[in-house]
Amino acid sequence: MIGPDDPPPYTIINDQGEASLLLVGDHASNVIPKSLENLGLDASALTQHIAYDIGTRKLVHHLAEHLDAPAVLAGYSRLVVDLNRSLEDPSLMPEISDNTVIPGNQNLSEAQRNERVHCFYTPYRKAIDTMLHRFREGGIVPAFIAIHSFTPQMAGLSRPWHAGILWDKDPRIPIPLMENLRANSGGFNIGDNEPYSGRHPADYTIDHHAETTGLPHVSIEIRQDLVNTEEGAERWATILHDALRDILADPKLYRVWQSV
Repeated sequence: MIGPDDPPPYTIINDQGEASLLLVGDHASNVIPKSLENLGLDASALTQHIAYDIGTRKLVHHLAEHLDAPAVLAGYSRLVVDLNRSLEDPSLMPEISDNTVIPGNQNLSEAQRNERVHCFYTPYRKAIDTMLHRFREGGIVPAFIAIHSFTPQMAGLSRPWHAGILWDKDPRIPIPLMENLRANSGGFNIGDNEPYSGRHPADYTIDHHAETTGLPHVSIEIRQDLVNTEEGAERWATILHDALRDILADPKLYRVWQSV
């Protein structure tokens, strides 16, 4: 399914970063493999949020540099297969996304679904597992941060947040991170599990790779219009770096979480 002119299913950047931290970008790409012929969509649809989290590739690149951390980035669009969903989730290969019908995802056979899982989903999961295993081999319990972005408006409603911090049981990163961002002189509106919830089962990458194993973790959502340029992505990488610096510097963070 991946042709010779197509990109790989994932990219690892800053592989030798020395931070005890792994960044991931599930929705960093809007690429469709040539074999799927844009899933029957007009090319303009692939520039919209239905295809990817706008700005996250830029943001992760800048943030990985600021934090000296490795990162795993998805190589293909969430419309091919959504890497932040479980294999059982009906939206794994969405037939409709934000009221847009995805022709190439209609009535997929089990064989077609399995081929996409084999080509795109499994390699991405294995790449993350391999990076986490490398930390464990070094006796390190790494922090795990997923980067996403959200649209300024959805379903006719304005979303006033500059950023959203998604979390569930483990407060070690999200609580102080929200405090630090709200204390920033920029006067940011920071959502606590807004505009999405870390308690929702759709937050699969965090649940699967970090929450179940007790790694310190958080999912960060930045509004897309703030990071859709290199300048905006660099600005927010700096903001997040400043907000995370002291949190990530605490050696007590790097322990397996055991909820009481």
